[in-house]
Amino acid sequence: MTSKREQVLDAAIELLGTKGSRGLTHRGVDEIAAMPTGSTSNYFRTRETLLAGVAGRLVERDHADWDQLGQLPTPQTAAELIDSAVALLMHSLGPERTRTAARYALFLEAAATEELQAPLLEARQGLVTWVVGMMATVSKQPEIDAPILMDYLDGAILHQLTMPVADFDPRPRITHLVTSLL
Repeated sequence: MTSKREQVLDAAIELLGTKGSRGLTHRGVDEIAAMPTGSTSNYFRTRETLLAGVAGRLVERDHADWDQLGQLPTPQTAAELIDSAVALLMHSLGPERTRTAARYALFLEAAATEELQAPLLEARQGLVTWVVGMMATVSKQPEIDAPILMDYLDGAILHQLTMPVADFDPRPRITHLVTSLL
């Protein structure tokens, strides 16, 4: 069951992912969470503590996703790795688009808010470790290839979030990248 604190943070993620950084206010979070005015500030007094809370909640939710995805079979071939990368990218832009947009807004906030950099870097390291493990059976150098693939996916997601292409098909480029890496 979700606690009130988690409800506040999930509402903040929703707001950050739909209205951007400028739209993230304590009052706005209260409205999205359907809580009395002042509820968010009871948990997070300042904008910085709210942003840090959002960073932590994103990590929690991402770990839950990784745990679910970790139960899927590890890719055994380049084709299976391509399928996984395409599925992850499309999931980030489809069902998880709002959370993905919130994450990217948080990345930009981290450029100016040093306190956000450490938790985001830690989350990134956890994701790199997971992807390295996922690529271990198909790559001779997964420690090198995984961050390259992840950086491409980050860039493709960012471009599709900010400058969407109607008939977006990431498969040809991901196929080219993965086959080049492997």
